[in-house]
Amino acid sequence: MTAFFKVSGSGNDFVALAEPAADPAPEQIHAWCRRGVSLGADGLFVLRRTGSRAAGGGGGGDGDRGRGDGDEGGSGEAGADRAAEISMAYWNAGGDVADLCLNGTRCAAQLAFHLGWARSEVRVHTGAGAFRARRLDAERVALDLDAEVAAPRELAVEVDGTPRAGWSVRVGVPHFLMQWPGSLEEAPVVELGRALRWHAAFQPAGTNVDFVSFADSRRLEVRTYERGVEDETLSCGTGVAAAVALGLALGRLSAPATVATRGGFDLAVDRDPATGRFTLAGDARIVAAGTLLPGASAGTPPARPR
Repeated sequence: MTAFFKVSGSGNDFVALAEPAADPAPEQIHAWCRRGVSLGADGLFVLRRTGSRAAGGGGGGDGDRGRGDGDEGGSGEAGADRAAEISMAYWNAGGDVADLCLNGTRCAAQLAFHLGWARSEVRVHTGAGAFRARRLDAERVALDLDAEVAAPRELAVEVDGTPRAGWSVRVGVPHFLMQWPGSLEEAPVVELGRALRWHAAFQPAGTNVDFVSFADSRRLEVRTYERGVEDETLSCGTGVAAAVALGLALGRLSAPATVATRGGFDLAVDRDPATGRFTLAGDARIVAAGTLLPGASAGTPPARPR
């Protein structure tokens, strides 16, 4: 049996393991992330303390028994916050490793606050570098993107004989963004997103695919087909950041900007004019804690004979 937390960042949901004895195998992650037959999630991350603080206290591996006083807010010493560092390893729902998931990183920080590993600020080490996270409240986290957001590169690819013009942007992971001319409600996110995700132009790594609509100079809407999940997700933090980077490059947006996600939550994105660095802020919450039982790993039953 494995203790877990369920967390969500603007509808992008994850299974989180706090300092397990060992990382789960890819096939185990895939089994746990299947919706309907197991816990279900867009991905899974393992969270560990790093540095001098890793040696102290319990690891939170027993669900709520690992909870510290993180929900009490910023009553700790500032020096302790500056020293707080954690590492996260992240896998998509299919069990493949991803260097970066910004919503997952914000949720990892919120879990560290919940467990008492940090009070109001923590540095999160990921496969794409380290990011500073700040606790806004029990349901919101702001993340400073210390990693460079690459300048959008214009690109056109053909799908079923139809040219699809867009821009390639890398925010730790690759994204292909298209300005959608009509309502995003009618955008073929899954069908076209899947075709583009596997398009030869983006191989061997593949790409995430974002459908973007600019409402005005301060607001936009984004829907994303995520590789690794192989479906549309309710939110994608790197896709949101990439969309704002595109809007700024095209002169369609001014920072700060508000991004509407499929999950119904708004995410705020700002850019420091001096450094060009982005900040992503918004919903990041702890939803549940419990124990994964053997049934969560059960294989899909064979098809019945016809």
